[in-house]
Amino acid sequence: MSINKTIYQRFQPQFVPPAGKVEKGWWFIFSDDKMLVKPLDDKIIIPSNADLDRLNLRIMDSQYLGILDGYHCYTAELPKNIVLPESMALWELRSLMGNLAEEIFLIAGRALQILSWHRNSKYCGRCGSLTENKQEHRAKSCSQCGMINYPPVTPAIIVAVVKEGEILLAHGSKFPPNLYSVIAGFVEPGETFEDCVFREVKEETGIEVKNIKYFGSQPWPFPHTVMVAFTAEYDRGQIEVDQNEVTHAAWFSADKLPNLPHGGSIARKLVDWFTKKYS
Repeated sequence: MSINKTIYQRFQPQFVPPAGKVEKGWWFIFSDDKMLVKPLDDKIIIPSNADLDRLNLRIMDSQYLGILDGYHCYTAELPKNIVLPESMALWELRSLMGNLAEEIFLIAGRALQILSWHRNSKYCGRCGSLTENKQEHRAKSCSQCGMINYPPVTPAIIVAVVKEGEILLAHGSKFPPNLYSVIAGFVEPGETFEDCVFREVKEETGIEVKNIKYFGSQPWPFPHTVMVAFTAEYDRGQIEVDQNEVTHAAWFSADKLPNLPHGGSIARKLVDWFTKKYS
């Protein structure tokens, strides 16, 4: 998989907001896990500085994210029970994948994670004192004991397992009916990514894999994950699902695939890689 670096090269993470009035800015504003957007015809638009000024929209806990293509990016939270302007709506962030440009969705995911971290880290986990944002990097420092708190990032693996021109796809216990995807799971403490691939596939489907190869990665803000993707080959064993994480799994050919994850996710990119290679 070719890694698209241009998105990340275009975004400059920063921690201290600019002084004075900012003309070009985007606001990633949330109510719980829903983001405020402006639906316009067949487009989804991120609120700008001008929108906030014009509508006199009240926000809380704003955090500065950085600069994308010359636009200053911020995240903030809406007060409870606020009446939204008629031109705006709250959308689940997951539903915006595919409706936003990839670089905008990545910033939205970053915004949600930073806002959630800010919300949950106002007090020190060691002594209970108030924390404050550090100026030199994205972290919070306790005002009393000096403990440093960073935004959490939880690594997880996701893997496309191939056997004789077929891909292993599974229905997760929390999936909608008839939706299938590749195997995924969280990395445990002290575990390598490759060991995690082997363990997760074995635990969830009963089979063993070999020739594990890196494919790519994707930030995944549900809630604060980075998905590290691999491909692997079938080695041995029969499919026996755990009935906990996975309710059904099977081998599928490229011309007979079930319902799949939304385009834009790295899960779908793995399946698309398989389809292109084995069609």
